[in-house]
Amino acid sequence: MKKHFEAVVIGSGFGGAIAGSRLAKKWPGDVLIMERGKRYPMGGFPRSPHELGRNFWYRPDEQKPCPEHLKGGKEKLHGMFDVRSYKHMDVVIAAGLGGGSLIYSNVFMEPPQEVFDERWPESCKRDQLLPYYRVARQVLGARPVPSANGDKRRQIVRTELFEKAGRELNRNARRVDINVFFGNDVEKPTPVGEQEKNRYGALQTSCVYCAECNIGCNYHAKNSVDLNYIYVAENRYRAIVWTEHLVEKIVPVDEDGADDPGGRGDHGYRVYYRNLTTDQLDHVLARLVIVSAGTLGSTELLLRCKQQFATLPHISDKIGQNFSGNGDFLSFVVGTKTGADPNRGPVITHRIDYNLFDDFDKEHAFIIEDASYPPLVAWLAEGLKPRAMWGSVVWRTLKHLFNRWIRGRSYGTRSYALHDILSRDLSYHTAVLLCMGLDRSSGVMKLDNNFELQIDWPYKDSMKLYDHIMRATRQFQREVAADKSFALPTWWWPSRKNITVHALGGCALADHGEGGVTSAEPDTFGQVFGYRGLYVSDGSLCPGAVGANPVATIAALAERVAEGITGIAPGADL
Repeated sequence: MKKHFEAVVIGSGFGGAIAGSRLAKKWPGDVLIMERGKRYPMGGFPRSPHELGRNFWYRPDEQKPCPEHLKGGKEKLHGMFDVRSYKHMDVVIAAGLGGGSLIYSNVFMEPPQEVFDERWPESCKRDQLLPYYRVARQVLGARPVPSANGDKRRQIVRTELFEKAGRELNRNARRVDINVFFGNDVEKPTPVGEQEKNRYGALQTSCVYCAECNIGCNYHAKNSVDLNYIYVAENRYRAIVWTEHLVEKIVPVDEDGADDPGGRGDHGYRVYYRNLTTDQLDHVLARLVIVSAGTLGSTELLLRCKQQFATLPHISDKIGQNFSGNGDFLSFVVGTKTGADPNRGPVITHRIDYNLFDDFDKEHAFIIEDASYPPLVAWLAEGLKPRAMWGSVVWRTLKHLFNRWIRGRSYGTRSYALHDILSRDLSYHTAVLLCMGLDRSSGVMKLDNNFELQIDWPYKDSMKLYDHIMRATRQFQREVAADKSFALPTWWWPSRKNITVHALGGCALADHGEGGVTSAEPDTFGQVFGYRGLYVSDGSLCPGAVGANPVATIAALAERVAEGITGIAPGADL
């Protein structure tokens, strides 16, 4: 087995996939991509309750809270969903080949210029990132959801609801660009459910509108990075990919290849990892190391190398700062007068702007998007809804039975009853509002006494944003004539706990080590201050929230990191 590489990439989300693909083109057959999660082929994502229950991430050797049935045991879960709970903030991240791209909501959105404030170095303002946004947009196939044009399979009720609400609210509202496969011809979408190879050779299915984007697309209709960047890295440039391999430590080596914790990376690095299928520890050597384990994973790994193992002691003391949940906030509008149907279509198709793109106001700039959830969750919600809500169904069923007993046999009685039960479901008249905006990005990631990552999230710093979001939610409720609206229960007093799927910061770009962790100089973009050949390429590079869905910005930053390393300007042909 090969033990010495030109470059090792740790993680396979947007940052790792882009770095892996670009570096593999520069050094074919000499790049290793290491991913802690599993590989998910088409049809490989779980759907049954039993399978979904085992699709979470848990290792008994970690000093973290765990389910009761796992306490004291040896069972390990190497599933896709890694749900972390911290004070005032829960974070959902993904493990699997493709990282967060396996469960993200597909949106490709470039933030406005105003977002790139004084915290962002001049070299990575929006204008400087435009060429990289352009390339990432092409590779990921960003485009709006196609118009129905008479095809009922492409009709999305909630999109129409949000479009109407946006007009009545007199807001900048539009369909968003999404990285979903509708065929290779943008002007003429491939019929729903038909398959064809994408421009890179990977087989995909034209979106079937199943609303299962966030639990892994079994049709490979989602343009996750395992179907473009990683696919090309493996199949064209012979990159080596190891799944279920968890990196635990990075150590500089000297000219003889021996560990040199005081070194600066001039002779490369030894990367220590654990094979999660065999539980064996091993290592590889590399001249370059690109840490792309996500905001939490990259920050935690580098913090441990700095503070626990003392193998990278020269990392800036700014590490862990500028944490942001990107203003993520989830709210619900229940009992809409017309249908909302959040169980059909790509998970997000539309957004309504509140002072982010128009009339920019930093204190409360955010957007509202039309989130959806899988039908299996709708069945769960139906089973759990309060029994009082079944009153009308019970009454109608009794009337049908009465007519049958008194007036003789009445064909279709059971059908009528089932119609009442299923057509009056809770989900169909529920609108899910996924909000995100410019929080204060004032959180701090640090290690506790067990060297496990903790997050200090001062939610009060961003209360102006959250209050405006709740006011907008109530306003949306009135416009769609709904019965009630409320935030995700974790936000209810006194908990005041947010949940984010867009964690950012921790290894912020800066012009010097006193201002951040990674270099913003074009030639060394993303390189860790104090070290040579050690880079970061993921959402942890962001010095603050971007307000919009951050995938586009993460991808653009990763393309720029790769260009600085390889000296090759990126193109969409990969």
